[in-house]
Amino acid sequence: MPEAAFTQATIGDSEFDRDTALTLREPGVYDIDLSAGWTIISAVNGGYLLAVLGRALADALPHADPFTISAHYLTASQPGPAVVRTSLVRTGRTLSTGQASLFQYDEEGREIERIRVLASYGDLDSLPDDVRTTAQPPAIPPIDQCFGPQDSPAPVPGSSAITDRLMIKLDPATLGWALGAPSGKGEMRAWFGLADGRDADPLSLLLAVDALPPTAFELGIKGWVPTVELTVHIRCRPAPGPLRVSITTRNLAGGFLEEDAEVWDTEGRLVAQSRQLARVRLG
Repeated sequence: MPEAAFTQATIGDSEFDRDTALTLREPGVYDIDLSAGWTIISAVNGGYLLAVLGRALADALPHADPFTISAHYLTASQPGPAVVRTSLVRTGRTLSTGQASLFQYDEEGREIERIRVLASYGDLDSLPDDVRTTAQPPAIPPIDQCFGPQDSPAPVPGSSAITDRLMIKLDPATLGWALGAPSGKGEMRAWFGLADGRDADPLSLLLAVDALPPTAFELGIKGWVPTVELTVHIRCRPAPGPLRVSITTRNLAGGFLEEDAEVWDTEGRLVAQSRQLARVRLG
């Protein structure tokens, strides 16, 4: 994809920002209409939901940047009206902690909790520059040598409306599942961005860790892989340009698997990490 594709929309003025925007009803309570544009099959993507709650907490807490956020997905969210309720747990000089839940209503008007998060927020720009790490960015071929959903001759498992809003170019080495020959390694690597060219920020990193096809596909498993729990660590504010995302699974047992994700920016910095537990529909 040409570099110009990453310089169109701006942070604060993009489809992602509009679709995660909330309306303050009263202190700590927000209304939102969950967009159908971020669905996987018929359910709203978990990373998009995490960004919605992350934006609510950024408004409700004294600090603006998510440092760590842990979410439990209780029931599948659907496009349409939702309510987010936040509360302050503790505030300090460098970190503040809060919790938030997203609710929707069933056909009988009963309130259903969809997702609950606990998060600590701070100021990423105040962090020291000292880095001591053994982590290395994933080796991914150049973008023009990778492949996205638009390159597939036919729809692939899990394809949905969300793919139109993302720039995903998958490493050919992790595309065996799309060709009917999964590698069995449980790995997924890709270049990632938003389709309208908006650069990444801490909130969109919450989406990035949960936007690639499930690693279960490379284990030879098809179908929906719903998230049970997802914890994300934001390490620094990402530089402009496409991100490199690497996700691995080492253990599928008892119908559950873990996914460990790393997100790297164009300056070769590890900007986000995550681990999630997901349910696998076997058979």
